[in-house]
Amino acid sequence: MTTLLGYTLLFALVGAAFVFINLMIGKLFRPAKPTPEKQTPYECGEPIVGSSWIQFDIRYYVIALLFIIFDVEVVFFFPWAVVFGKLNALGNPALTPPQRADVRERLLPPSARSAAPVAVDEERLAANRFAWIAFADILVFFGVLLVGFAYLWSRGDLEWVRSIAAERAKEQELAPQPPPELTRPPLVGAGSP
Repeated sequence: MTTLLGYTLLFALVGAAFVFINLMIGKLFRPAKPTPEKQTPYECGEPIVGSSWIQFDIRYYVIALLFIIFDVEVVFFFPWAVVFGKLNALGNPALTPPQRADVRERLLPPSARSAAPVAVDEERLAANRFAWIAFADILVFFGVLLVGFAYLWSRGDLEWVRSIAAERAKEQELAPQPPPELTRPPLVGAGSP
């Protein structure tokens, strides 16, 4: 078993034991005197109206999922910003040699630090080139996010309250229309009694 897997299992076991032990200690020491008032669901101090077993509108879940998706994708901006900032700092021509060594040590992995020394100008140009590549990458990433956001907005998935009349009108517009010859009124007296 690898060391990382062993530490992961140890961490999971200690976490589960911590939760279980605290729940059991709470069960032993807290008083157990249920009353009908204590058994009612608590919702921000408001009295409960109706059953608590209600069906939520599907739009609630759609909005929640969209928030999670966009929120998680925005988290990817932070590591990019850290690396982009370090690349810009390394590309700064006004850095002193100790400052440059400090930025290089924080930016490069240990295997790359032990490589042969590179001229300051070459290192600065390479850092600037990689900074521009990183900037183009984040523009593409952000563009994909904006396209997805625009698509959801145009579909109306971000609207919490939708007009039912507007949705029915849109459905009627999108419904296939029968050919005009099938919609003509029948001739009066043609074969009818």
